[in-house]
Amino acid sequence: MAHHTITLTVNGETEVVTVPAHMTLLEMIREELALTGTKNGCASGECGACTVLFNGEPVNSCMVLAVEADGATVTTVEGLAHDHQLDPLQEAFVESGAVQCGFCTPGMLISSKALLLRAPNPSDDEIREALVGNLCRCTGYVRIVDGVKKAVKIAAQSEE
Repeated sequence: MAHHTITLTVNGETEVVTVPAHMTLLEMIREELALTGTKNGCASGECGACTVLFNGEPVNSCMVLAVEADGATVTTVEGLAHDHQLDPLQEAFVESGAVQCGFCTPGMLISSKALLLRAPNPSDDEIREALVGNLCRCTGYVRIVDGVKKAVKIAAQSEE
């Protein structure tokens, strides 16, 4: 079985990893880098639990081969917090009750972060559209949408 050595940036750190050709980015993140926040929900690109930012865009990491990440920049849910401080989006999810069982939360956070990076003050419809690829069985999405809106307010307050 062929193995490839790849170099990528994960959560701001350069990583050099040797992976088999068939390994997914999700498997590499969890098994080789021990970043277990990214979840394996369906392994078929349907649930969004494995969403990461790949060169700034949200992708289902179960659908990307690790070798495709050579030279890429990847952000996982662990990369949202800085200096032991939660990202405002993470704070807002906690305060809004958007975190219930927690399985979908990493993917929801990453998809929401991608939205806020391109639209800092999104409408409710934009939020719902950004989360369309992320499935949740616990919250009914209302608290998640509320969490994203609360993050916008937290970010605005921190800029004042």
